[in-house]
Amino acid sequence: MAAKVYFTREITPEKVVELYRMLGKELPGRVAVKLHSGEEGNQNFLRPEFFKPMVEEVNGTVVECNTAYEGSRNTTEKHLETLEKHGWSKYFTVDLLDGEGPDLELPIPEGKRIHKNFVGKDLEKYDSMLVLSHFKGHPMGGYGGAIKQLSIGVASSYGKAYIHGVGDPDAFWTSDHDSFLESMADAALSVIRYFKGSLAYVNVMKNMSVDCDCCAVAEDPCMKDIGILASLDPVAIDQACLDLVYQADDPGRDHLIQRIESQNGVHTIEAAAALGYGEREYELIEV
Repeated sequence: MAAKVYFTREITPEKVVELYRMLGKELPGRVAVKLHSGEEGNQNFLRPEFFKPMVEEVNGTVVECNTAYEGSRNTTEKHLETLEKHGWSKYFTVDLLDGEGPDLELPIPEGKRIHKNFVGKDLEKYDSMLVLSHFKGHPMGGYGGAIKQLSIGVASSYGKAYIHGVGDPDAFWTSDHDSFLESMADAALSVIRYFKGSLAYVNVMKNMSVDCDCCAVAEDPCMKDIGILASLDPVAIDQACLDLVYQADDPGRDHLIQRIESQNGVHTIEAAAALGYGEREYELIEV
């Protein structure tokens, strides 16, 4: 049976909640809400006001992890300052999962490229996860969506370097590219398994630049907004977003497609589907 992906072209905080409710999935216990806090200087990340009703809907805690490169979020002290500047701490309880070590190691015995994943130890405080992703381009992954949030997003600072380096943090910038994409797919599996399926996904196709929210200097959005998607399948929701970009009649889509294809972005979806935790076939239900 094809995965269900709910879709609306109306982009409002209330529509995020509406689509989540359509999933019919009550996330149990303490809910971690994984989103992107935004690098200082980035103009495209989705603001806390936009996600406030959704976080309140699940009574969730906003969770983030430190980065593995220089910037405003690569240390706990700087990241907490950025969370404050960007308004996340104003509205929500915020937890830097890897704010204090040691990392939690998650096994991936069937991983194609890596067989363990390093995440912040505070992940153990949560029973379920809501993954709120800003769908856009990415300089290394080609695109950023649900699978990247599960993998690079949940990984600790060390874990990010481990994934990028395909098991060798020293190879952060020099590893084989497709192997890095496959490592992301591997890492995402470990998080899905950890939560035993108690996850839900929302992708927001707004402010779609070719650059990620992790870029302090990012290009402005290159195409018009498309909408909001929600699913219980991270593979299906990312595939649906790619398909919507390709189907768009906006002339700016070609620039985003060039970024996605230049980094073989679809290969992350291919690798994730091969691991069996999602399907590329889906039923798009427009509401």
